[in-house]
Amino acid sequence: MGLERFVEAQAEVYPIVLAELRAATKQTHWMWFIFPQLRGLGTSAMARRYGIADLIEARDYLRHRPLGSRLLECTGLLLAAPAALSAVDMLGEVDAMKLRSCLTLFRAAGRGSDPFDAALTRFYGGEADARTTRLLRDI
Repeated sequence: MGLERFVEAQAEVYPIVLAELRAATKQTHWMWFIFPQLRGLGTSAMARRYGIADLIEARDYLRHRPLGSRLLECTGLLLAAPAALSAVDMLGEVDAMKLRSCLTLFRAAGRGSDPFDAALTRFYGGEADARTTRLLRDI
């Protein structure tokens, strides 16, 4: 499938994503291709289409222009939200779980690099997503 699937999905909605993240209120449906998680965690068609296969693909995503810089920008916008807001407050319960999976994956892919570690610390007490960690060990 290649990373172009993400570029195509983001093309029209990225300005909306930025506006929603700046407002700290997610209102539309873009989580799968803005904060992707490891394939195998979700069962929907969208989760399968936008699931990241492994650490190699995650590292390729981080190096890709514009995908890597957009992931960093969006994570930074979450970190810039008022401290009183949780990931659940901004994204809703289900998407906050997806965010945790995404942050766990890209922290591993970036070998502990910020802002993924910073976001895991702020929103999840530094606790990685257990299912993502388990899947990463098994692939």
